[in-house]
Amino acid sequence: MKLAPARIEAFLKAPDPAARAILVHGPDAGLVRERAVALGRTVLPDLSDPFRVAEITGDQVERDPARLADEAAAIALTGGRRLVRVRGAGDATAAIFAAFLKDMPGGDSLVVVEAGDLDGRSKLRAAFEAAPNAAAIPCYVQEEGDLRKVIAEQLRAANLAAAPEALDLLASNLVGDRMVARGEVDKLILYMGGKARVEEADVRAAIGDSAGTDLDDPVWAAADGDYAATDRALNKLFERGENPVPLLRTAQRHFQRLQLVAVRTKAGEPLEGIGRELYGPIFFKLKDAVGRQARIWSPDLADRALDRLLEAEAECKRTHWPAETVCARTFFQIAQMAARGAGPAGRGRR
Repeated sequence: MKLAPARIEAFLKAPDPAARAILVHGPDAGLVRERAVALGRTVLPDLSDPFRVAEITGDQVERDPARLADEAAAIALTGGRRLVRVRGAGDATAAIFAAFLKDMPGGDSLVVVEAGDLDGRSKLRAAFEAAPNAAAIPCYVQEEGDLRKVIAEQLRAANLAAAPEALDLLASNLVGDRMVARGEVDKLILYMGGKARVEEADVRAAIGDSAGTDLDDPVWAAADGDYAATDRALNKLFERGENPVPLLRTAQRHFQRLQLVAVRTKAGEPLEGIGRELYGPIFFKLKDAVGRQARIWSPDLADRALDRLLEAEAECKRTHWPAETVCARTFFQIAQMAARGAGPAGRGRR
């Protein structure tokens, strides 16, 4: 089934029971992941539960189509409904999903599939939109007015009011990626301390006139496998009192983009078009680095980095370890993954 925009929010909270498989797709990678997580949590609250959650990639579905049906038919040893998450799907998997939807195995597992931008000619999108036991949810870049409402809700949840001009400035600077927007608003919330009302000056002080800050420095360094640069950038941020959680979220956004670049370039799309879409006008400065890192980070490897970053964010909030220690350890683990992924050239960086 094809969902009308007005139905999406209600569907995310209570999916139609007839929809056993749901495709979440679109150019806003942050919104794709946010909505996929929301759907997953209608099945169970802990998406890291190894007994009730199976995670596979689009590449794995291509290599082993039977695994998709096997995971959907499996019964959790601990009881309860299962969730099957498929990340990085594309039109190369369209025929596999079409056959799966036509002859879906029994059981009550929910299959949530994440994909990038799929145009109207996409066979994968068409398969989900046409199937009575499936649904397709588009995730387009939000207009300023819609994003303004999302930001206002996020601030209200933190017991903060905002001046209209502050909301206007936030929305105009954060259009493009829902996860970027949420991360920057989280940073603003931390900045506000005990104040109850966000003014325009607070927005400029907390995030500047754009979402780009030197929080990116250790992220790019770690993704390159450059231990020394990662260490220098982290020390600089921690010395000035930067909170590790927004830094981890900045890294999450980076690897979401890298994963999308890797999937789409593999499908034959030119890097320039993808880069301009995902990074905007600054892509011309980042082109070499994006191309290099997309070669290092396969979709599977980027997915592993994302999982480690999400785990680190949760660890910062629930353990006795200092958040800076958890964050630094995670960044060095990612740098190690990059060095291995780059081969002998990457292993030479220290």
